[in-house]
Amino acid sequence: MILDQLENWRRYAALNSGFASAFEFLRRGDLTELPEGKHPIDGDRVFAIVVRAEGVGKDKARLEIHKKYVDIQFCLSGTDEIGWKPTDCCCGAEGFDEDNDLGFFTDEAEAWSVVTPGRFAIFFPADAHAPLGGAGPIHKVIVKVAEE
Repeated sequence: MILDQLENWRRYAALNSGFASAFEFLRRGDLTELPEGKHPIDGDRVFAIVVRAEGVGKDKARLEIHKKYVDIQFCLSGTDEIGWKPTDCCCGAEGFDEDNDLGFFTDEAEAWSVVTPGRFAIFFPADAHAPLGGAGPIHKVIVKVAEE
């Protein structure tokens, strides 16, 4: 897991060949105006999902995993608190949906990161993460980048 400010995106571009286009998308001037839903960047290899949601609190946020994609979660407004636990330390698996690249765990997060506007968190398949752990409205963009 990585937590940083968007201005430092270049530090991470070499970690995955799709990160450069992902961060280019996140630097768009009209990002806050985009409608909710999926936005293509590079076909199924890199795409963004614009989300407006209410935080559910740490007690209701569920640890999730992805096997095919890395998540770059970028906060536009509100405060997203995202829980984290190493995937290989999770034991309460609730199945995995291959078509949607999504699985959940009943485990509790080991650590929480506060993601405020202008900051992003990167979660690799080795990182179980529990988004929307904050309170109040959250506007964010999740860029999905195919794992290499």
